Amino acid sequence: MRILVIEDDRETRDYLVQGLTQAGHVVDSAGDGKDGLFLALDQDFDVLIVDRMLPGLDGLSIVETVRKSEQQTPILILSALGEVDDRVEGLQRGGDDYLVKPFAFSELEARLDALVRRFDGQAVATRLQVADLEMDLLTRRVKRAGREIELQPREFRLLEYLMRHSGQVLTRTMLLEKVWDYHFDPQTNVIDVHISRLRKKIDKDFDEPLIQTVRGAGYVLRAPETASS
Repeated sequence: MRILVIEDDRETRDYLVQGLTQAGHVVDSAGDGKDGLFLALDQDFDVLIVDRMLPGLDGLSIVETVRKSEQQTPILILSALGEVDDRVEGLQRGGDDYLVKPFAFSELEARLDALVRRFDGQAVATRLQVADLEMDLLTRRVKRAGREIELQPREFRLLEYLMRHSGQVLTRTMLLEKVWDYHFDPQTNVIDVHISRLRKKIDKDFDEPLIQTVRGAGYVLRAPETASS
């Protein structure tokens, strides 16, 4: 899943980003309401996690604005306010679930999975496909031409990002930021190593490779019929 976390408390935000990333998800984050709303409206996410009390713009205002834009992305509201009236208000203003702080990470994961299942077939994509390559985001299974492919968590995240942006050339900087959460270039060949591993698993034994190098630019995953000669 691609998840946006809007949380102003750095410790909580880092905890969520780290935990969700280790679970194999692609995670973006924002530390205030205005930046969070911009990301929520500008990009596509499978789930939004929104803290209720935020600087700049409060969480419930973010939820209302997202709903007024006709986005149906499921939203989980986080809050230290746990009274019945608080939870009811959060749901009435457009939230799909409400989790009170402090919370167990396992419960957060279970609620996110439940939200995705609930919205399956509506606004949330749970299955990606490029040519004969298929990825199930719920079961975390990958197949090409019906043959199952075993991927490590980081390989899965890298392939998910490539598939979500199929046909688009992705630079090293983009991959480092979105898959590794690096906001600087650590001068490492980690991307090249993982791309090489993916190629061996995805393209080996197939006549038409899906993962291609664009010299001097980055990498692209595209269907054979759209590949340039």
